[in-house]
Amino acid sequence: MGVHQIGVSYLHMVVGYMAKIKVVQGDITRLEVDAIVNAANSSLLGGGGVDGAIHRVAGPELLDACRPLGGCPTGEARITPGFNLPAEWVIHTVGPVWRGGSAGEPDQLRACYENSLALARDKGARTVAFPAISTGVYGYPKPDAARIALEVMRAAEGFEKIIACCFSEQDALLYERLVGEV
Repeated sequence: MGVHQIGVSYLHMVVGYMAKIKVVQGDITRLEVDAIVNAANSSLLGGGGVDGAIHRVAGPELLDACRPLGGCPTGEARITPGFNLPAEWVIHTVGPVWRGGSAGEPDQLRACYENSLALARDKGARTVAFPAISTGVYGYPKPDAARIALEVMRAAEGFEKIIACCFSEQDALLYERLVGEV
């Protein structure tokens, strides 16, 4: 299955650089970008959903690279090589489990995106792709999560392209609608 663009790319001004936010529907493991973000669990040792898919495609070397990292707390991020992925880097971040919104979830989710972009910037990545962090089994409401993601992407400096990679067409349409609002 190839990745295809659902809608039009939107340009957003950032200080000193134009960053293009692009919404795509497809498989994040197939994107040819400098870095992809993995919605990981706190062990960083693989799991289901996008985490499992990234580990399967990257190969066993990814697990070997994650083991010495000792896990990752919610809201933080760690980086490894991409191994068999088209992306040079995998940025692993642990999103919050939704508990109703009053347990710091919005700040933790924002930190996932900000810390991931900081690691990408530190490695010289110019193109980065994100999944919809915490919106699967962690239960974060998709519209709220998308707004936070797009706000952070819009504020990011020094990137040529930041991709919101959505697994479903419904999610891609949500991001496409919201990208013009935030």
